[in-house]
Amino acid sequence: MTLIAIKPDALWSGEPTAAATPVSVSPAAAELYRKLFVLDGNVLAEIGSPISNDDPVGVTKLIVGSGVNVVKATLGGPQGNFEQTVAAIAKAELLMEEQPEAFFKVQRAADFDRAKSEGKLGVIYSFESPNMLEDKIDRIELFHSLGVRVMQLTYNHRTPLGCGCLDGDTDGLTDLGRSAVAKMNEIGVALDLSHSNTKTTADAIAASKKPVLITHAGCRAVYTHPRNKEDRELKALAEKGGVIGIYMLPFLTEPPKRPTLKDFLQHLDHAVKVCGEDHVGIGTDVPFLHVGEEELAELKRRTEERKAAGIAAPGEDRPAYIPDLNTERKLELVTDALMKGGYKSAAIEKILGGNFKRVLTEIWSA
Repeated sequence: MTLIAIKPDALWSGEPTAAATPVSVSPAAAELYRKLFVLDGNVLAEIGSPISNDDPVGVTKLIVGSGVNVVKATLGGPQGNFEQTVAAIAKAELLMEEQPEAFFKVQRAADFDRAKSEGKLGVIYSFESPNMLEDKIDRIELFHSLGVRVMQLTYNHRTPLGCGCLDGDTDGLTDLGRSAVAKMNEIGVALDLSHSNTKTTADAIAASKKPVLITHAGCRAVYTHPRNKEDRELKALAEKGGVIGIYMLPFLTEPPKRPTLKDFLQHLDHAVKVCGEDHVGIGTDVPFLHVGEEELAELKRRTEERKAAGIAAPGEDRPAYIPDLNTERKLELVTDALMKGGYKSAAIEKILGGNFKRVLTEIWSA
């Protein structure tokens, strides 16, 4: 196989990849998507940022009209300290207060049905890093009281709680990490292992008394990358009752190839094969709306910041979205593709949101 060398700037040029993807699906897929409860296990960007442009009303209509009922959103970013994270939560709270007709904070299982029945976007507050805890395990309870319902032990690098996926697979969960897992189990915070290395993932699954999540990752058997999970991790997750959300990041394929819907489905199909249809969902980890020229420039800026901070993963030389899923209705296109791929309606219902709804309901229960 011959690989064609492409200059990095060409991948960020916006030509022609910044065009919105037309949404054309079968009538059966459109009807099924309309009926489904749809949950995106991880969306890119801090809550509030998609709304802050020159047409907030128009953007809000696109978000609410996407067909997505609930999203998990990161607050505090990969390196936010205590003060920065509290400020991010305050920003999210302001959005809920200013646009209650469109958004609300998801804090309990009953909120899933509320999001669907009221036609609003429910937002699950989450952390991708434990930096804001600053080694103080009691802060898990503090942030839970502020509405945070999903937390991670690590981002890409090691922390006092465990080892990240970019620091090898030798070191695992620490004693402090075990205390954090126990506290999360006790008060009903979901443990997310998306960015943990294989040993920390295995240790945390074993230590947890409740199901755990991998909200956004891919399958290492399909493409070897540190952000993708091995089959043994997927099996352990499923045996514990957890769910993995398949993402739409460049890590689905080898550089310089841009991932496509077909590549995304290859990872999702593999996860279903290994875990079973009860333990797979979707956590896109890409912009909610379609990526245009301005968004492409912002994605590039953020990537350069991540590289400078030393937290970027290999393969972040391609924009974080899939060109043929470049629309706020990307999960409707996935629904159509799953139907064409032979998935039954019941399985699609689970993958598009039912599995995350079930497992979060179990984790959050006292």
